[in-house]
Amino acid sequence: MKTSVLLIEDNEANRHLATFLLEKLGCEVHHAGDGARGLTLAESCKPALIVLDIQMPEMDGYEVAARLRAKPTTTAIPILVVTSYAQAGDKQRALALGVADYLEKPFEPDDFINRVLRLLPARQPTP
Repeated sequence: MKTSVLLIEDNEANRHLATFLLEKLGCEVHHAGDGARGLTLAESCKPALIVLDIQMPEMDGYEVAARLRAKPTTTAIPILVVTSYAQAGDKQRALALGVADYLEKPFEPDDFINRVLRLLPARQPTP
């Protein structure tokens, strides 16, 4: 059974790259192009990890993270923020909301993969 990851990202090129890297790790990737859809999918697909962009229309990633942390069904799911926000205080704001890690774009693919692997639950060996 593949590990489920929810990718909440509105930019198609960024979504494509992250999906490629996650699938390379053997993950099943669920996509949401906006925060509201991401919140709905987090409930239904029960991901082992959420990869979240901050800069999105209508509901930004900070609001999404706050809502995910406020719900008992999603509060424990680790969140990896992957964003172009690199101003002083952006990372601290995200971490204060309870995200597990924060990665600035553009990123090195190996760095992304290593962070994802650290956040995913330990995999059971397949027989």
